[in-house]
Amino acid sequence: MPAHWKVTAYNPQERYAAGDYPNQQRGGDGLPAYVQQNRPLVATNVVTWYTFGSNHVVRPEDWPVMPVDMLGFYLKPVGFFDGNPAIDVPSPLDHCDHHSV
Repeated sequence: MPAHWKVTAYNPQERYAAGDYPNQQRGGDGLPAYVQQNRPLVATNVVTWYTFGSNHVVRPEDWPVMPVDMLGFYLKPVGFFDGNPAIDVPSPLDHCDHHSV
């Protein structure tokens, strides 16, 4: 399943990846136009645009009506910290009083 990420500077008028009127345009509106503006992303609010495609593999259980198709994603930082921030967290055993049991 291919996925594509784009990041643009926040603009309250840029609400839809396909533009305001996707069925009434010649193309190039929306995200292509937002990205072409090449606005700086430093010290500003940003929008992460996630575009995906989904393929449905038909199953016998889907007949006569497909009940649901689950799809999702998560954001997971890579290289955000210089090291593991939990490396110096004390062990839970260090705080237990084993003699009170």
